[in-house]
Amino acid sequence: MHSLTEENYLKAVYHLTKKGMDKITPTAMAEEMSINAASVVDMIKKLSGKKLITYDKQQGAKLSDYGNKIAIDIVRKHRLWEVFLLEKFGYSWDVVHDIAEQLEHIKHKDLADRLDKFLGYPKYDPHGDPIPNANGEIPSTANILLSDIEVGKICQVTAVKDTSAVFLQYLEQLGINIGTKIEVLEKITFDGSMVVQIGNDSKTTVSKKLAESLFVS
Repeated sequence: MHSLTEENYLKAVYHLTKKGMDKITPTAMAEEMSINAASVVDMIKKLSGKKLITYDKQQGAKLSDYGNKIAIDIVRKHRLWEVFLLEKFGYSWDVVHDIAEQLEHIKHKDLADRLDKFLGYPKYDPHGDPIPNANGEIPSTANILLSDIEVGKICQVTAVKDTSAVFLQYLEQLGINIGTKIEVLEKITFDGSMVVQIGNDSKTTVSKKLAESLFVS
């Protein structure tokens, strides 16, 4: 049995790995978890002792096969709970993450499988992140940013890179959600902003930061 804190560390290493970070340092883990870096070192030793991660200063932290399995299970539960909270309880997509952070640590052996079946085996959570299946297999995802779309092209929002509540609330104000179609009308060289048409609405200008925070296909 692993503690909530240990599971959060494993999840942090998993997310950093998925972001493509070559060397996961204690500082990177602290930033990912918004904690003090000094507390990370002791936990790294503890997780290494339990064969959940490997670590050295040259290679950084890496999940063992066992640690990766646990991390994927936590991520699966988290994303399933997000779908449940949004679809069944009517929570908005900007609040489901924080609630799912608590629910993901429930350890009943078949709860995730029952939840998955109840929801109809969803492949993606409300933010467009892929949901691992019972075997740990992960659906493919788009990795094209809105900022990379050429002028004159129409794309569809598939996921958000930034899941902070303030960003998701801003997207709602703009009428942007998963599945929203966006046409790129103009790119402003000066600051990297873009003039776009969101769905059938009139054109609007979005910042470079927003364009680099939306995945599209």
